[in-house]
Amino acid sequence: MSRPRKRSFSIAGHRTSVSLEPQFWAALQEIAAGRNMSLAGLVAEIDAGRANSGLSTAIRLHVLAFYQQRSSPRR
Repeated sequence: MSRPRKRSFSIAGHRTSVSLEPQFWAALQEIAAGRNMSLAGLVAEIDAGRANSGLSTAIRLHVLAFYQQRSSPRR
Protein backbone atom coordinates (compact mmCIF):
# COMPACT_ATOMS: atom_id res chain seq x y z
CA MET A 1 0.00 0.00 0.00
CA SER A 2 0.99 3.58 -0.51
CA ARG A 3 1.50 6.25 2.09
CA PRO A 4 -1.67 7.77 3.55
CA ARG A 5 -2.99 10.98 2.02
CA LYS A 6 -4.79 13.62 4.02
CA ARG A 7 -8.04 15.30 2.97
CA SER A 8 -10.05 17.89 4.87
CA PHE A 9 -13.82 18.04 5.24
CA SER A 10 -16.43 20.15 6.98
CA ILE A 11 -18.60 17.89 9.09
CA ALA A 12 -21.41 19.22 11.25
CA GLY A 13 -19.97 22.72 11.04
CA HIS A 14 -16.38 21.90 11.93
CA ARG A 15 -13.29 21.14 9.83
CA THR A 16 -11.58 17.80 10.20
CA SER A 17 -8.81 16.00 8.36
CA VAL A 18 -8.70 12.33 7.51
CA SER A 19 -5.62 10.35 6.49
CA LEU A 20 -6.20 7.24 4.37
CA GLU A 21 -4.25 5.24 1.84
CA PRO A 22 -5.09 6.09 -1.79
CA GLN A 23 -6.78 2.71 -2.24
CA PHE A 24 -9.26 3.55 0.52
CA TRP A 25 -9.93 6.98 -1.00
CA ALA A 26 -10.65 5.32 -4.35
CA ALA A 27 -12.95 2.74 -2.75
CA LEU A 28 -14.77 5.42 -0.76
CA GLN A 29 -15.25 7.50 -3.92
CA GLU A 30 -16.68 4.43 -5.69
CA ILE A 31 -19.14 3.84 -2.84
CA ALA A 32 -20.21 7.50 -2.82
CA ALA A 33 -20.68 7.54 -6.61
CA GLY A 34 -22.77 4.37 -6.44
CA ARG A 35 -25.03 6.08 -3.94
CA ASN A 36 -25.16 9.34 -5.93
CA MET A 37 -23.67 11.32 -3.10
CA SER A 38 -20.58 13.40 -2.60
CA LEU A 39 -17.50 12.08 -0.87
CA ALA A 40 -18.03 14.70 1.86
CA GLY A 41 -21.62 13.54 2.31
CA LEU A 42 -20.57 9.93 2.72
CA VAL A 43 -17.81 10.87 5.17
CA ALA A 44 -20.35 12.90 7.19
CA GLU A 45 -22.72 9.92 7.23
CA ILE A 46 -19.96 7.60 8.45
CA ASP A 47 -18.96 10.17 11.07
CA ALA A 48 -22.52 10.38 12.37
CA GLY A 49 -22.73 6.61 12.74
CA ARG A 50 -19.41 5.89 14.38
CA ALA A 51 -19.17 4.93 18.01
CA ASN A 52 -15.85 5.18 19.81
CA SER A 53 -13.44 4.77 16.92
CA GLY A 54 -11.56 7.48 15.10
CA LEU A 55 -12.95 8.71 11.81
CA SER A 56 -10.18 7.13 9.70
CA THR A 57 -10.84 3.76 11.34
CA ALA A 58 -14.60 4.14 10.88
CA ILE A 59 -14.09 4.87 7.18
CA ARG A 60 -11.81 1.85 6.69
CA LEU A 61 -14.35 -0.38 8.44
CA HIS A 62 -17.16 1.05 6.30
CA VAL A 63 -15.23 0.28 3.11
CA LEU A 64 -14.43 -3.22 4.36
CA ALA A 65 -18.08 -3.92 5.24
CA PHE A 66 -19.24 -2.62 1.86
CA TYR A 67 -16.96 -4.95 -0.09
CA GLN A 68 -17.65 -7.90 2.21
CA GLN A 69 -21.40 -7.48 1.64
CA ARG A 70 -20.86 -7.12 -2.08
CA SER A 71 -18.79 -10.29 -2.31
CA SER A 72 -20.93 -12.50 -0.08
CA PRO A 73 -23.35 -14.85 -1.88
CA ARG A 74 -26.95 -13.71 -1.90
CA ARG A 75 -29.38 -15.91 -0.05
